[in-house]
Amino acid sequence: MHPHLAPGKIVCVGRNYVAHARELGGEVPKEPLIFLKPTTSLIADGEAILLPPGIGRVDFEGELAFVVGRRARFVKEGEGWNFLSHVLPANDVTARQVQRADDQWTRAKGFDTFCPVGAPVSLEEVDRASLQLETQVNGKTRQVGHMDEMAFPPPVLVAYISRIMTLEPGDLILSGTPEGVGPLVPWDEVTVSIPGVGAVRNPVRAGPGAPWFSSSGRESRKGEAFSPPGPAGLSGRGEE
Repeated sequence: MHPHLAPGKIVCVGRNYVAHARELGGEVPKEPLIFLKPTTSLIADGEAILLPPGIGRVDFEGELAFVVGRRARFVKEGEGWNFLSHVLPANDVTARQVQRADDQWTRAKGFDTFCPVGAPVSLEEVDRASLQLETQVNGKTRQVGHMDEMAFPPPVLVAYISRIMTLEPGDLILSGTPEGVGPLVPWDEVTVSIPGVGAVRNPVRAGPGAPWFSSSGRESRKGEAFSPPGPAGLSGRGEE
């Protein structure tokens, strides 16, 4: 349970930044590429991202997220902002090797703890045109993205999604990640922040049953049996 949010659904957008699409060996699609994360993946600031055993590389993906404020169906692009009420930082944590192996992304994106989000702030209190995000891992900046770099900005996303499914008040829209995604390992700390809005900061830990747990059940700081993720360079089909 998240202390501030109880969405009926979490709608996410893939490859919405040109540079990010290219770093994964792809291009921005001709129309928004959407998928869903389960609400059980939500965690709040300070809660741990748990890496399940045996799934290989797990990546951070910092994103601008938006809360739907009004029921939306067949919305016009020019009216999209009217249906969004709040903005907040989010991390679309992704099991990258699982994503490559599957024909769809539910498993890779849907593990418990794979959707950290911060506290929502009213869009009436921020300058929408200046919205940007920054992702840091262990204090080092790994991603910076500006909303004006999106192929499909939030009003377009609201219009597109609302032609497919009804958006209800409280639903979340994660608008895509900029370039710079990379792996997480146990004992990392990842922070996604939006200047003037807030941040979501989460420690990374080995999930229960993982092979890098010690016999006492306490995590080793680096994990004797843990195999680090592969190199930062990414390629392959169907990645976000």
